Amino acid sequence: MRKINIGLIGLGVIGSQVAKTLLEKQLLLAQAVGMPIELKKIKVAPVDLQKPLAEELGRNLFTTDEEEFFNNNFDVIVEAMGGEYPALEYLTRALRNKCHVVTSNKEVLSKHLKELTDLAAQNNVSIRAEASVGGGIPLMLPLQEGLTANTIHSILAIINGTTNYILTRMKNEGDNYEECLREAQDLGYAEPNPINDVEGYDAAYKLSIMASLAFGLVIAPQDIYCEGITKLSAADFKYADSMGYVIRLLAIGKENEQGISVRVHPAFISKDKFLAKVDGVYNAVLFGGDLVGEVLFMGQGAGDKATTSAVMSDVINCCADVINNSNNRNRWQIDQKKKLTPISNIETRYYVRLLIADRPGVLASVAKCLGDHNISIASALQQERDNDAEVVIMTHTAIESAMQKAINQLNKINTVLQVSNIIRVEE
Repeated sequence: MRKINIGLIGLGVIGSQVAKTLLEKQLLLAQAVGMPIELKKIKVAPVDLQKPLAEELGRNLFTTDEEEFFNNNFDVIVEAMGGEYPALEYLTRALRNKCHVVTSNKEVLSKHLKELTDLAAQNNVSIRAEASVGGGIPLMLPLQEGLTANTIHSILAIINGTTNYILTRMKNEGDNYEECLREAQDLGYAEPNPINDVEGYDAAYKLSIMASLAFGLVIAPQDIYCEGITKLSAADFKYADSMGYVIRLLAIGKENEQGISVRVHPAFISKDKFLAKVDGVYNAVLFGGDLVGEVLFMGQGAGDKATTSAVMSDVINCCADVINNSNNRNRWQIDQKKKLTPISNIETRYYVRLLIADRPGVLASVAKCLGDHNISIASALQQERDNDAEVVIMTHTAIESAMQKAINQLNKINTVLQVSNIIRVEE
């Protein structure tokens, strides 16, 4: 009887769960697809052969040799190893072998999306990557199918569970960043080296993929303005709360007459907005379309089972492609007329926290500096301390380039002891 042969690359957290799911749910998957599915071979690193799962599943299922792996007659190959290399070479080889491909690899996809989708089209096969963004939250399929009649004009996303957990703890407990990061690491939510999460790189990879598909142009991670959460302090959360806001790390994509802006940074969000209520390790993505209006997707953005759910959805769809001979189903189209606009062009409100000398006229000099750059103050709060004062300013809408020039000038005023933080407000 004809079977659909599956190859798997990687035996990490996700790869292990995918392997167990393919083997434990063979009957259910066969019923869903209409044909038996066989996990034929798993490509692993030598060290993976020492894992208990390798013993449990049987050594014959595994190989450390690339040639032995690709010499199998696969219909679908699942890549779950992560990282850019050698994953890119494996994905390229799989597509050239006319295998349908499923990947959970946000880094390689964000950096090589056009290259890989072009290669899939040339070989008349599909590349699916639902698990690369948002874990178990369905995002790629809606962008590629359910929302294709819409012109997507905005993406607002909380797309990194680690940073959202840290920021939730800072909001609720009043602790500083360093304390909340240590707790996240102790609980396994943050890596020992958390730089990809806390500096916003992980969110930028995911926004790169979503924005490329949504807006119809190639957006590489380096095209995205990226600012992490490491400068946030307990004081920022205290002031945000008093003004009716929460702070979230947002991935933002917006299209207007000027072009498309893409950015990742902490932002003030009004407490009455839904994204302000997304706490802990949960992710949420809000798409804005011309026909559908706003559509919200929310769920677990990470974890082996949630991510495996997305991987298996792609596997089932690829198997259906094999059975129906529907081949490449990528609907991503590039509009050559579209262009990116730099963050210097955006207009928004700003929260500015300063440390100033506690003497007459200092606040007036700060106001004059902002006014010289056409930045109007909406509100100001001054908290006296022993020998200085902390000032918190909320501006009216201003242009980013003007705000950056004003901050540079404020840093040169002797009585401004420190520009402690500047945070954008997302209305």
